Amino acid sequence: MGSRRSFLQSCSCPLSLFVVVVALAAPSADGSRAARVPCYFIFGDSLYDSGNNNNLNTSVKVNYSPYGIDFPAGPTGRFSNGRTAADIIGETLGFKDFIPPFASNPDDRQILVGVNYASGSAGILVQSGKQGGDNVDLSKQLRNHKVTVSRIVKKLGSKKAAFEHLGQCLYICNMGNNDYINNYILPQSTAIRSQYNPAQFAALLVARYSAQIKRMYELGARKVALAGISNIGCTPSLIATVGTNGAPCVTSVNQLVAPFNIGLKSLISQLKSAHPDAKFGYLDTIRAGILASQVSVFAEFKVRTTPCCQVSTVTGLCLPNTVPCSQRQSYLFWDAFHPTELANRLGAPILLPVIQRIL
Repeated sequence: MGSRRSFLQSCSCPLSLFVVVVALAAPSADGSRAARVPCYFIFGDSLYDSGNNNNLNTSVKVNYSPYGIDFPAGPTGRFSNGRTAADIIGETLGFKDFIPPFASNPDDRQILVGVNYASGSAGILVQSGKQGGDNVDLSKQLRNHKVTVSRIVKKLGSKKAAFEHLGQCLYICNMGNNDYINNYILPQSTAIRSQYNPAQFAALLVARYSAQIKRMYELGARKVALAGISNIGCTPSLIATVGTNGAPCVTSVNQLVAPFNIGLKSLISQLKSAHPDAKFGYLDTIRAGILASQVSVFAEFKVRTTPCCQVSTVTGLCLPNTVPCSQRQSYLFWDAFHPTELANRLGAPILLPVIQRIL
């Protein structure tokens, strides 16, 4: 991954958080850091994307400056100035290299360690996010994973050996944001809003998600962490376009997505009962944000509703080759939707206790 400061070096965090991080990524007897799990598969949207949109016919791709200004390899397709939350979780778990995107055609050695399938603007529903062009929706991500599983079967010599390996891997999925931001709450989405009220739409998403996670299980997943939708009403884009009426965030939007998170928690309980040979965990991104706000370094985020970079009024993404803010440690958001690396560094480790329980 190149030289970098560790999370512990860059964060003034409570001792309890340090204990979790150290427990998950403790050095071995010879002083090297061994990965807590042998493999790590990543599904999701732009919060986890590491380059899968780069060659797609879409305006939702970020393989250009100033993205990656603080990332060792520069602009890679990550929707941040630096590491994503998925990257930081991988680092903390002890992975020496970043998990490669599926689009980079990882080799047989790499796929045994993991693959990142996440795609910017992608959703649970096929149609979500398509107004910006192509993306890899979750069902297609799972089809891509099936290709990877077939390769692992061939590499290890049998389905039994492959599934024994896959059963030890961490699977993480962050989905649902674009089913709201780039589908249900779009001004032009009057048809779907007339067909489904908020509770019905959440139920639709959870039902579809249930089938997709069951497919993930059928492909060998046994340690699965599913992220809830965060407070998307606090993004600079929605604050600017909808307005807050004096509140810190767009309360109506945050309330709109709440039924999905409730349904997701219920789904996880059902999955646990139906599949006792597997472990499922709920990553509470809203709680992570609240707890992160109590970390002392978070007080440095003096700018919480304005992006660090100059953004397009159409996509909310950074304008190519523009100069971003110099005090990135003071900004919560990198562009109009995505957090800065520092925000990811604070939020991601707070989710690790859940991950620890399913490993």
